[in-house]
Amino acid sequence: MKKLNIPAAFDRIPEPWSPHIAARVNNQEVRLAKIHGGFDWHHHDGVDELFFVVKGRFTMRFRDADVAMEEGDMIVVPANVDHMPVAEDECWVMMVENAGTRNTGDKVTDKTKADLPVL
Repeated sequence: MKKLNIPAAFDRIPEPWSPHIAARVNNQEVRLAKIHGGFDWHHHDGVDELFFVVKGRFTMRFRDADVAMEEGDMIVVPANVDHMPVAEDECWVMMVENAGTRNTGDKVTDKTKADLPVL
């Protein structure tokens, strides 16, 4: 058992779109990532994904609507729903999803990260 200070942990994440594992809970991973700019459109087959804004703001784009996310906001993206996070300025997010879920979901792109580092 170890504790982790979430805001301080972001100092150990060197670049945007590089998720790190903060904790494992049952078959879930709590991931931290800095986001800046736009990600790729993607979805996760059969896997819901939770986003919590620790610092900053971003827009969660869906094919039919955009959701403005502010510090302290949380959203669950249902399985199989196309989405694309976009942050004009650096934003810190905490995510919860099934262990081993690829960050780019159904696609492999230049933002795909394998073997996520553990904080």
